Amino acid sequence: MKIALIGYGKMGKMIEQIALKRGHEIVCVIDIDNQQDFESDAFKTADVAIEFTAPQAAYGNYLKAWQQGVKVVSGSTGWKKEHEKDVRRACEQEGKTLLWASNFSIGVGIFAAVNRYLAKVMNSFPQYDVEMEETHHVHKLDHPSGTAITLAEDIVKLVDRKTDWAEDTTDPKLLRVDNIRRGEVPGIHTVRYDSEADLITITHDAHNRKGFALGAVLAAEWTVNQHGLLTIDDYYKDVYGF
Repeated sequence: MKIALIGYGKMGKMIEQIALKRGHEIVCVIDIDNQQDFESDAFKTADVAIEFTAPQAAYGNYLKAWQQGVKVVSGSTGWKKEHEKDVRRACEQEGKTLLWASNFSIGVGIFAAVNRYLAKVMNSFPQYDVEMEETHHVHKLDHPSGTAITLAEDIVKLVDRKTDWAEDTTDPKLLRVDNIRRGEVPGIHTVRYDSEADLITITHDAHNRKGFALGAVLAAEWTVNQHGLLTIDDYYKDVYGF
């Protein structure tokens, strides 16, 4: 598979290492200083572009890749509020392809499935209040994390006593989501169900970025033969059955 990398920070470099080990070819690397390479012959040969950049850059990167007929796998967060409608239209009506995930870690995928199952169970036990907390490195710009938002949205859908999620809230109808920024933490996500009698907690604690990078490459391998607007859940359902 021929891969173009959009964004060459820590994640981009790790994705490159894993992709090469899996026998793929990196045909183009685009970062902030060589945006003109979106129009290069090398970029046009890519089967898929893997994009990890900043929230304000992601949507523009999708457009530039699609203009060259290249499918995109993206882990950038923070762009959906302003651009989700446009992205959905491009994929559903104009034939573009994007697989987007707030987190590509296989462990997080498993954690998300456990989170949904637990939420279904806990919907029958109103004596338990639920809250979330996410911790990331100090360089992460958006909060709460895209992963936390995805987890929170799943809980709100399945727990009737929560109408929405919010940061720093004391409203019992809202799922409270707290964020912490410290050091170089790759990512910790915790969901707590607390009652007067006991506490039930599930946590995913990433040791490093390798799980995210491997997951992105695996998702790219799958996306090559897919079309339209895709999520990591589509990948998990098709490949792993959950």
